[in-house]
Order: sequence, then C-alpha cells, then structure tokens
Amino acid sequence: MTSFGKILVVDDNEDILLAARLLLKKYAQAVLIEKDPRRIPFLLNQDKYDAILLDMNFSKDITSGKEGFHWLHEIMAREPSATVIMITAYGDVEMAVRALKEGATDFVLKPWQNEKLVSTISNAIETQKNKRNAQTVAATPATMQRKDKNAESNIILGESEAMKNLFTIISKVAVTDANILILGENGTGKEVIARAIHQQSLRKDKIFVGVDMGAITETLFESELFGHKKGAFTDAKDDRAGRFEAANKGSLFLDEIGNLSLSLQSKLLTVLQRREVYRVGSNQAVPVDIRLICATNMPLYEMVEGNEFRQDLLYRINTVELKVPALREREEDIPALASHFVKTYSEKYKKEVKGFSPTAIKKLQKYHWPGNVRELQHAIERAVIMCDEPELEGGDFLFLLEKHESAEMEITDYNLENVEKIVIQKAIAKYAGNISQAAKALGLTRASLYRRMEKHGL
Repeated sequence: MTSFGKILVVDDNEDILLAARLLLKKYAQAVLIEKDPRRIPFLLNQDKYDAILLDMNFSKDITSGKEGFHWLHEIMAREPSATVIMITAYGDVEMAVRALKEGATDFVLKPWQNEKLVSTISNAIETQKNKRNAQTVAATPATMQRKDKNAESNIILGESEAMKNLFTIISKVAVTDANILILGENGTGKEVIARAIHQQSLRKDKIFVGVDMGAITETLFESELFGHKKGAFTDAKDDRAGRFEAANKGSLFLDEIGNLSLSLQSKLLTVLQRREVYRVGSNQAVPVDIRLICATNMPLYEMVEGNEFRQDLLYRINTVELKVPALREREEDIPALASHFVKTYSEKYKKEVKGFSPTAIKKLQKYHWPGNVRELQHAIERAVIMCDEPELEGGDFLFLLEKHESAEMEITDYNLENVEKIVIQKAIAKYAGNISQAAKALGLTRASLYRRMEKHGL
C-alpha cells in the first residue's frame, strides 16, 4: 500500500478538508488540515511535511488564483524543496501550468478522484525526492542544465555565436565569487543562467535563493530581505530570517533589481558593502556570506544618467556583466529549443507529438518572439496540448500572429483569394490552433485545410 509521512491540507472549504483527511489518513502517518492560509508560516515553523495540498482560491477571491499563488510563494520562500500540490475547482490549464512554473510539483482538480489524488501525492513526493538526491548538473559549451523544480525549463540550448560567447564567459566567471549582473529582455532566461552559474560555482552544494525585487513592496522590503524579530511590527508573530540569511554560504539572485526605488537601493547598497544585515527590530548585526547575482531588463546605465539608479550600486553589482541575446537575434537556435520543448511536453501530457513540419519551423523562425524563450516554451506547450497529429504544422501556431498581422485579418477587399485566407486564419485562431475543429467549422477535411494553408503560406 502507498504510504506517506505527514500531509498538510490547506483549503477554506471544511467539506474538502474533512474528505481529504478521511481519505488520506489511510495512507499517511499524519494528516493536518487547516482552513486559514494565514497560519501557513506558523505551521511550517512547527513541523515538516512530506506534501502540502494548497487550495488555489480562497474566500476573498474565488477565481483568479492570486491568493493561492501568494501562499505558494510564501511556502517556497521558506521551504524551497517543499512538495506543493495545488488544488483548484476551476479547470484552467494556464493557471495550473503557471503554478508548476512557479514552484508547485503538481495540481489536482476538485472534485478529485480518490485514486488519482493518492497517486498524484505519491508521484509528487517521489519526484521531489529524486530532485533532492541529484548531485551535480552537467555543463558543455552548447548545453547547460540546472537543478530546478521546473523540469521543462532546466536547459539552455544554443549553437549560435552569441550563445557560444555567453557560455564561454559563464564558464570563466562561475568559478569565481565575482558579483554578476545579467542584462536581457523578459523571457530570455536570466534566472536559468543565474542558476547555471550557481551550479558551476564553488557554492554549488549550497542553497540558491531567488528574489523577485519587483514583487516586494516598500514596506516589506527590509523584512523580506533582512528578516525581523518577533513583535517588530503587527504581523511579526515569530522571529524570521530574511533572504540574505537564507542564502548564507550560497548564491543570492536578485531579479528585476532595476525596479527598486532610490531609498531601497540605498539600503541594499549598505548591506552589500558591510556584508551584514540587521533584522527589523534588532540592533544585532548578522554576518552574511553570499555570491550575488542580479538581473534586470531595464536600461540601468540610462537610469544612472537620469538619477533613477545609484551609480555606486551599479558598480557594486556588476563586477562582471552578461548580456543575454533576444531570441530573434539567434533564430538558428530555435529548432533545437523547439525540439526540446516538444519532447518535454509530449512526455508531460502523454501525447505522441514527435516534431515539426518544415512549414512549422519556418514559421517559428520568422516570428519575432517579443516574449523570447519563455514565449516559445509556452507556444510549444499550447501547441502540443491542442495537437491531434504526430507532427506540428504551421497552422498549429497561428495564435502567434503579430498585431499588424491580426489587423490584416479584417476583410478590406473582396478578392476571393484574400477572403479565403482571412477566413481560414480566423477559424484556426477561434479554435486555438486545433486544425481538426477548424476544418470541421469550415466544412473541409483536415487534408483539404492543410492544402489551402499551404497555398496561402500559412
């Protein structure tokens, strides 16, 4: 019989909590249920759990998932290797996928099937156990891998000159303790590179702590980064270490550092200069030994000239500067990246998608990818989910239409060739790239639709 250790279930629905405890007590050493998510920090301080089942939506906001994501982030900040399974009554694929990308191990939909829930918990615990047991991460000039909760994102591929140059620099600086500033557009993989640097450093056996500076409010900045003492402010129920202390002896990754206000920049600079922190409410210095890696998509040098970013802080964080190229600047890497994502998501969603048609590859390389590798990853994932065939076609990516292309879909003349092309585009867009449904709506066979798509260069 499948058996677990301690399970924590957090949901504001008492019926759900009772049903979960009734089912799981047959398999677990202990099942703790909690209705109020605000008690999560206290519960994590009190005990360790083999798995945490966390509701996506609580009573304050029953559909957006914001509360669920908030508490997921809180759990991962305290227990980076925690096994978290999100629970939601709303079958939103994109929300569930986002939860996986942000640290959750898996998700289940309410109402669940008992056997499915037990299996999901068992698999999630085993998955996290295997990840924790992994010792090292391989690295070659063309491929760098990282240990991470997001298996679909744990690889950097590139044979382009821009990426080869980047890999060369990374291999040189990773083994030093130099502060590194990573510059690049959103979605280029700055955090992936930060983790790759950590995994090639002398601190690879220590913790990697990532902080999204853009998500931290002015009032919580010092508490989140430097920690606080019990009673320091209204919600300070216990002593808590900040992210700097958590990263001691390891690497601290400050993402979106360009979003900090000047006052917060000053506080950060002081800590970086002294290499010690003061918890809020304490006058005792705590030494910290970290390898600092920062990243931003903002023009820091222009911000310095405009007095929006401190020049002394910029000098402090960019001993070595890495520029990550946009995906449109290395289109020759797209086929390898796309193939990797197809393999990953075919396995994840139990699909038989094997690859791409030449038309599909051409379309992917022609698109300008404003969201870079992250957008490519999402596009492949969506196409794999919707695809019914063993090979992805150009039509499976019509949702990638650029704005000016979308505008062209409005019928401005009545030339039959143009009208046919626009109608086909609209049908495929309506059915989110599902060629079978689009063909049915158009009164065509799949083969006939593909022929017309080929004729129109779609």
